[in-house]
Formats: sequence, structure tokens, C-alpha cells
Amino acid sequence: MFQPSQADVRRFFCATHAKALAGSPMEAIETLASLWIAEHPEYHAELADVDAALARNYDEAPGRTNPFLHLSMHLSISEQCSIDQPRGIRQAVELLAKRLDSLHDAHHAAMDCLGQMLWEAQRVGRAPDGEAYVAQVQRLATRD
Repeated sequence: MFQPSQADVRRFFCATHAKALAGSPMEAIETLASLWIAEHPEYHAELADVDAALARNYDEAPGRTNPFLHLSMHLSISEQCSIDQPRGIRQAVELLAKRLDSLHDAHHAAMDCLGQMLWEAQRVGRAPDGEAYVAQVQRLATRD
């Protein structure tokens, strides 16, 4: 299983941003990442300086969003939807995107659900509950 380090993730997003700006050819995952980067212009300055990105500690800046975590979650949800794993996540996110009239907003809502699932799994020391995660996204997609 591929387990990139924090530095690897930061280098990936910074390099992808640089490639997008230069119009350089990209791998498929870089193209997908560049689409999410484009949706977040507030992160562009941080992505433009790889050395600063590698040195920055977001734990010491309460209330400041970690752009690398945020973009990684967008990629995770995109990948989950592409392979429908956990089963049902694709339909749940699609329904939520339709309800919110925005795939981007649907991803942000799903991120909250994903974060909740991961936090709960760590808190109780068990494997993440994919079914509960999908059910939570479905509830958001179908609530009145």
C-alpha cells in the first residue's frame, strides 16, 4: 500500500500546481489534483513555495486550514467515488452534489463525514466504518 509522507504529499501538490501554471504534461492523478487546486485559489500562494510548505506546521496555527489535508481529502473522495468504495459512496456524493447544485460543496460536506468517521475509528480503536460514513453522506443528500 502506498503511504506517502507529509513531505511527499506537500511536494506532490506544489509540483502539480507548478505544472498546471506552466501548462506542463501531467499524470492522471496530477490532472485531478490540479482541478481541485483550481477550485481553491486561496491556497495558490502556499502551493507556490515548496520550501515554505515543507517547513509550515499547521498544528501551531489554530483556525487555519491545512491546504494539503484539504486537497488530499478532495482527492480521497474523488477516488472513493471513482471506484465506489465504500460501496454506495458514489451515489451518495452524486445525490448530495445534485441537492447542493455543486460537486465542490458536496465534497466539503462529505469531508466532514469522512473526518468524523476517521476520528471515531481512532477514538475507539477500531477500523473505520465505511457503511456509517456512506449513510451519513446519504442523510445529507436526502434530508429536507
